[in-house]
Amino acid sequence: MKKITLFLVFIGMMALQSCEVTEVYDDAPRNEVFEVTTSFNSNNNYSRLVVFDPPIYSSDSVLVYHLYDTVNGQDVWKLMPQTYYFNDGGALDFNFDYSRFDVNIYLSANFNLNTLPASWTQDQTFRIVVIPDGFAKTINKNNIDSVMSALKVDMSGVKKINL
Repeated sequence: MKKITLFLVFIGMMALQSCEVTEVYDDAPRNEVFEVTTSFNSNNNYSRLVVFDPPIYSSDSVLVYHLYDTVNGQDVWKLMPQTYYFNDGGALDFNFDYSRFDVNIYLSANFNLNTLPASWTQDQTFRIVVIPDGFAKTINKNNIDSVMSALKVDMSGVKKINL
């Protein structure tokens, strides 16, 4: 009797071990790149929310890049979070957090953000890249061109978002 019980427990464990829960969102974005240009001020608490419609997979990762400059016609994108240091000792952070439903891009600093020049707060452009989590571990995330190439996304695949 003990052998039969042990055998049934073993079979039950094997059956349960092979069960797998997977999320299926037929219309969820995968390997997508969004671009948004926005401005920050005290009215929006120096943050902007970009909503994913439809939501992304819970297993996806989100990378956000800030368009820092354009040099000789080439865009200079910096992976966020990004800290910019000023000569007076000030430090400005461009940062973000995300969920399956949205990404919140925000500014923080060790000084009053109201004193920032408009060049740091107005018409700031960001690229939001949604990638499968496992894929995020295999690419050079610091280089947006490498990321877009690995995802096989060119400029025509970048979706503009108007806030």
